[in-house]
Amino acid sequence: MFDLSGKVAIVTGAGGGLGKPIAIGLAENGADVVVTGRTLSKLEPVAKEIQDMGRQSLAVTADVTDPKSVAEMVDQVVKKFSHIDILANVAGINARVSAEEFDADEFEKVIRFNVVGTFLCCQAVGKVMIQQKSGKIINMSSVRGRCGPDQGGSAYATSKGAVDALTRTLAVEWAKYNINVNALGPALIMTDMTRDFLSQPETYKRVTADIPLHRLGNPEEVVGPAILLAAKESDFMTGQVLYIDGGMTAR
Repeated sequence: MFDLSGKVAIVTGAGGGLGKPIAIGLAENGADVVVTGRTLSKLEPVAKEIQDMGRQSLAVTADVTDPKSVAEMVDQVVKKFSHIDILANVAGINARVSAEEFDADEFEKVIRFNVVGTFLCCQAVGKVMIQQKSGKIINMSSVRGRCGPDQGGSAYATSKGAVDALTRTLAVEWAKYNINVNALGPALIMTDMTRDFLSQPETYKRVTADIPLHRLGNPEEVVGPAILLAAKESDFMTGQVLYIDGGMTAR
């Protein structure tokens, strides 16, 4: 089960705390993986790690908010591999500012990166998948797309709610092409970027108060669900947000 041999995957934000383990996990299950992001120096070690497994990998820089940059990235992938079977849209940003103080330009920046960036990658890769009559798209949502945070998350939560709506819409629109579009909705995940902040006892207690399991998730706990959505075992799943939240949305 969950064999991805012969599949080609693109992972955006592949140099980050969630993108890297997802890219590695897809490769461990047999996929050749294209890693993309804004900084080549963060992508190249991930590509090398994948190549050391005996899988093919390609590190390509791209700005997900720029249609031309995304199109050029997809063209490079098609030229090398001729097909794209999996797209994992992991790239994203956040800005924690109280709603009453949020600058409009900064708010729009979060929306553009998280929503428009996700759409542009779906659109560019979707054109390839439409021609193939097959494909798996995995968007990165968040529990915050459903459960609003108590402070500083108005732009981020709004963007992830939009990703949920985009996921459902593309799932319905592209079902006729045998393209599955789903999303992952994690709660807070302990990554290198958040470890110092979240490891503070009072902060940890506060952010886990609404999580029935009373802990944060680890990056590896997002990888398995990503592999499920990439594999044939999820062929009858589309338009879904799969929550990885310690029971938070069950309340």
